[in-house]
Formats: sequence, C-alpha cells, structure tokens
Amino acid sequence: MTAKKNKIEKVNKLLIGRFGIPKRSKNRPDPLDLLIATILSQNTNDNNSFKAFKNLKNRYPSWDLLLDEKRSSIEKQIRVAGLGAAKSEAIQNLIVKLVEDQRTLNLNHIVKMQDEEAIAELTRYKGIGVKTASCVLLFALRRNICPVDTHVHRTLNRIGIVSEKTPDKTFYTLNRNFPCKSAHSFHTNLIRLGREICLPSKPRCGICPLYQICRYPGKNPGIKEAGKEKEFMLLDSID
Repeated sequence: MTAKKNKIEKVNKLLIGRFGIPKRSKNRPDPLDLLIATILSQNTNDNNSFKAFKNLKNRYPSWDLLLDEKRSSIEKQIRVAGLGAAKSEAIQNLIVKLVEDQRTLNLNHIVKMQDEEAIAELTRYKGIGVKTASCVLLFALRRNICPVDTHVHRTLNRIGIVSEKTPDKTFYTLNRNFPCKSAHSFHTNLIRLGREICLPSKPRCGICPLYQICRYPGKNPGIKEAGKEKEFMLLDSID
C-alpha cells in the first residue's frame, strides 16, 4: 500500500470521527438528473442550486421539453443558481446532443463504461468538465471516484496528499489506486472541512481534526472559532 493511500485512509478515518459517515440518498439518482443538477451547482451554494433544479423539474417534468424551448425561459427557471445564461446553454446543448448522438434522453450508455471512458464521454459536451462528470460517477453510478472541487483541491494540497496546481490535476493524481469504498465519505467530508474549517483565508486550524498530519505551512492553532455547520449536500438529495 502506497504512502498516499495510507494517508487517504487516515484522513478519511479522522474526518468520519469529526463529521460522521455522510448520509446517502436511498435510491440511486437518475444519471441525467444528477448531471443537470451538477451543472446547476457550479459556482453557487447547494441551497440555491437545489432550488434551481426543483424549479427546472417542476417546469419541465420531461427533459425533452427543453429541446425546442427558448433559452430565456430555461434561464428564468434557474436564475437563483446564478450564471443562468451559461448554465441554460450547457443544459440545452446536452439535451440536444444526447438526442442526436444516442437517439434517446438518458445516460444509459455510460453505465457499462470504465471510469476513464465515462469521464471522456461526458466531457465531450460543452460546459461539462471533469469535476461535473466525476460527480455523476460517484453519486449516480456509485463508483469509487472522488470528484475534486475547489474545496477538495485546496484541502488536499494543504494536507499534503497531493501537490498540484489545478483541481483537474489533483483529481487524476488523487484517483490513482484510490482506497476501496472510501470515495463518498472522503469527498463529502472534505467538502464540509473546506466549508466549515479549512477556509481559503484564516482557516480554523485550532478545531481541525487533521491538524497533526496537515502540512500547510500557514496553519494557525490559535484560530478556534467553530464554523456554521453545512450538512446539506445537493447531490445526495437528487433522487
């Protein structure tokens, strides 16, 4: 077992000790629903993206209704999540291209693909990056893949599990030989760590469960204020 794999397992255990085992939706979400929800989650908080997803589903109970819909109408439904123009374009483009390529509106064709192949397939669509694609694999297909957003990227580099300049590079380095059945708890609890404790500036190192093993040179044990808990996770609420 590599040193990196050992450290991931140690971090995962410490995070579970602090935050517990994250809740998962009982039912597997539809991969296409999950992909659209993840697009909506970009650059906003989970509450706003959840509202946008619900607005969109209530207005368009079947995704094929988006095929010929005016972009402005789609944008209106998702405005609460921000970046409405870009997100409505990405969602409508995805729906149109899926029908053109697969002659159907689902992502069933990726279910039997290997992880790398599935990510390559999903990232062919405009507006879908590696993080968004990997969320589909973790949350909808229940693969042992750890997506990397800004929180995960920041915390992993501070802890010293990786040393990479971008989230995508962190993703590929992290997911080589990832410990079995650990990705969901590791990913979800790292996000909570990044939101509540390991903040971009003035991290609350004095209450961090990883203080002893963290390699961040700027850590400060004197900062101990507790952050507001943010347990709600969008992608475990889409089912």
